[in-house]
Amino acid sequence: MTQDLPCSRPLSTVALSFHTAPAKGNRSMKRLHWVFACLFVPLISAAQTIASSSTQSDTELRYVVYLSRHGVRSPTGKSTQYNQYSLGEWPEWPVQPGYLTPHGFQLMQLFGAYDRSHLAAEGLLAPKGCSEAANITIYADSDQRTRETGKAVAAGLMPGCDLAVQSLTEGTNDPLFHVLGDKSTPRDNDRALAALAGRIGGDPNNLTLAYTEQLQSLDHVLATCGASTASTSHRTSLLSIPATLSSGSGDHLVDLKGPINTAGTLVENLLLEYTNGMDKNDVGWGCVGRSELQSLMNLHTAATDFGQRTPEIARAQASRLLQRIGLSMEQAVTRKLTAGAIGKPTDRALFLIGHDTNQENVAGMLNLTWIVDGRRDDTPPGGAIVFELWHTRSTNSDAVRAYFTAQTLDQMRDATPLSESQAPARVPIFIPGCSRQDMSCDFRTFLRLLSR
Repeated sequence: MTQDLPCSRPLSTVALSFHTAPAKGNRSMKRLHWVFACLFVPLISAAQTIASSSTQSDTELRYVVYLSRHGVRSPTGKSTQYNQYSLGEWPEWPVQPGYLTPHGFQLMQLFGAYDRSHLAAEGLLAPKGCSEAANITIYADSDQRTRETGKAVAAGLMPGCDLAVQSLTEGTNDPLFHVLGDKSTPRDNDRALAALAGRIGGDPNNLTLAYTEQLQSLDHVLATCGASTASTSHRTSLLSIPATLSSGSGDHLVDLKGPINTAGTLVENLLLEYTNGMDKNDVGWGCVGRSELQSLMNLHTAATDFGQRTPEIARAQASRLLQRIGLSMEQAVTRKLTAGAIGKPTDRALFLIGHDTNQENVAGMLNLTWIVDGRRDDTPPGGAIVFELWHTRSTNSDAVRAYFTAQTLDQMRDATPLSESQAPARVPIFIPGCSRQDMSCDFRTFLRLLSR
């Protein structure tokens, strides 16, 4: 019967059936239709495959910029500085204050290895070998934690390839990452002060009122956990710290002090304990688990939001960095040496290893926002803002796509090897004034946005 002639049968069998079976009239025509269908279905399928392949190959990833925060470090102050706020004593760390830890180095090496496999899957780099080491630039701030993070990324990205990490000597201010540390940089402290005051209703105590519930939660941990024979009942409650707002100095345009900023520092210390893989009894004296940390991190986000994302502050601190990123991407488009670009015209990837403040400033200047691993606008250790440059051959045009990527808190705590099945969190970022519905942003429009 005609319905017994599916195209899955060999075509010769279908044709033989047509020629040998006694069929007349409609039955014969139906068999003929089956033959033609079986002949043309593979051709149509092949045409669709070719069209699909042509569409996919029309665009290619040309260049990528990672603006990365350093990996897990020790707190920047000594434990004695924080003990005044808690009943228990803060733990000692195996490295100097503000240094990348061995666990932090391992995490960034894992991240570098994943970046290599991801970029290889996108066709930008070969999956193995050192042949493309000359086409990658890693530039780090001069601090130990940023330089060592760069070395860890290089070791994971291209093991055994002696991929160099560029930086200024330790102790030298790098204006790419700390522009206000450059004495020749113009300052407008009064304007920045007015901008921040305008965001908080003119009174820093408004911030304390807005976050009283979260401040009380953290203060309860500090007041009730970690008691020991050496503990003292005399401690400074977070809610008793005076809230002040004043013009800044050094590499700060504005100084916002008080419960929120102090809480932000202490919460980040708890985050560092958790992500460094400390025993659970040492993370918040055994009182802070994953869910508690997730909630308390809102205090750190609030502190960085007001202190670093306020547009007037962000613009002053991130303009030079974003300008250099734009020039580096333009160099990748033209493939000609461009003054002010970082790296070489032949580069395929640029890794800038800085700080969470750099990411917050860039986000504030471009009005970028994201939710990663369940937290809003968080910039955890090792996280990166990623700018990808895509080229379309048929139109000879270029577009930018932005992402934020970070290892999850538990991936950091457990030093989880990263793979496609255990990938770090990665979320797309919409660039206001540039991104389209497909999240791509015309490159020339992107450059104009940076110039404004």
